Amino acid sequence: MPSEFNLGLVKNCHHLNMHRDMCPHVANHGLGQPLQHVNAVSPACWFATNQFTAAMIFHARLENHPLRTWDPSRATLFYVPFYGGLHASSKFRETNLTARDELAVRFSEFLESQPWWQRNNGKDHFVVLGRTAWDFMRTKSGPDYGASTLLNLPRVQNLSVLAIERNPWRTNQHGIPYPSYFHPCTSSQVLTWQHSMRLSKRPHLFSFVGAPRKGSQRAAIRYELIKQCGESIRCKLLTCRYGSGASNKCSSPSEILGVMSKSQFCLQAPGDSFTRRSTFDSVLAGCIPVFFSRHTAYTQYMWYLPQDAEEYSVYINGENGNATRRIEDELMKIPRERVERMRKKVIDLIPRVTYKHPNASDDGEFEDAVDVAVAALANHVQSVLSKE
Repeated sequence: MPSEFNLGLVKNCHHLNMHRDMCPHVANHGLGQPLQHVNAVSPACWFATNQFTAAMIFHARLENHPLRTWDPSRATLFYVPFYGGLHASSKFRETNLTARDELAVRFSEFLESQPWWQRNNGKDHFVVLGRTAWDFMRTKSGPDYGASTLLNLPRVQNLSVLAIERNPWRTNQHGIPYPSYFHPCTSSQVLTWQHSMRLSKRPHLFSFVGAPRKGSQRAAIRYELIKQCGESIRCKLLTCRYGSGASNKCSSPSEILGVMSKSQFCLQAPGDSFTRRSTFDSVLAGCIPVFFSRHTAYTQYMWYLPQDAEEYSVYINGENGNATRRIEDELMKIPRERVERMRKKVIDLIPRVTYKHPNASDDGEFEDAVDVAVAALANHVQSVLSKE
């Protein structure tokens, strides 16, 4: 593909995000900068990974994936390496809509010009977008939050789209985990980390890591969670602070994982959108997630999480102003035996929601988030094509 769709964007990393310099975050194939002193367990596996770099990590993993073929006639799937999320974040404030959509339109035209696109009209192609699908679904009649029209372009709707948050009503969109900080190279490193999480002492019944939000029902839920957590002696609150001169412990993976690994339950309130990277941080820390909207996980990550949500999580309905129920009381009602079963399931989920290091040896002993997606996509595409 022309570099303007991927690596050419990375070269302009100083201008990829209006809030921060992305150059440190796109280093090491999107893993970011190596972390020091996060944990004595497999220290070379830890990186300060930005939550919006999944497209780069996927690309690096697939370049060396054991299922890759150089013969397109044998391919079941075609991966299209377009870093659309990195481009979108650089254009959120672009008021000229033609300029904002320009690269998306060129991408669509490029796809149609490719001979292997014609074979199945693109239905065996897929793209990974490291942002929420909503960032690519602007409509003429809807409000303008800075999104492009990429996913509403006719040709692109034939693609399978992997995004960290999907539109649950689009059948060609599939949710993938937000990247966390752990990128193991071997299965033994995964097993060692899982063992340490099983042994972790958890003196806090529950915890919340996050910042307040303004002006929405989701903001009201967050306010209530922060209030309840702050008032409870059984809750650990890590409040995020942003702005000039602010000391933000939420920028420290060791602070985040330190809180979560000492908690039995981790509250997962919706953020700017329904989903949160914190969901996958909590799984990594062996902390049982507590959800307040079904769209935070249950309608998003069907390839990765058990169909029976009660196996690994707690749901408290907060979607109709119901988050004022006393969370501590709800969690205290859960029998210890069930808590232990849920924690075991959460820790068992760690490999499949983790992104291996791109240089990982293919020991075949555990499937990571990319392996799970490739297998599920192959089944999905086969099902789609068999109906034609």
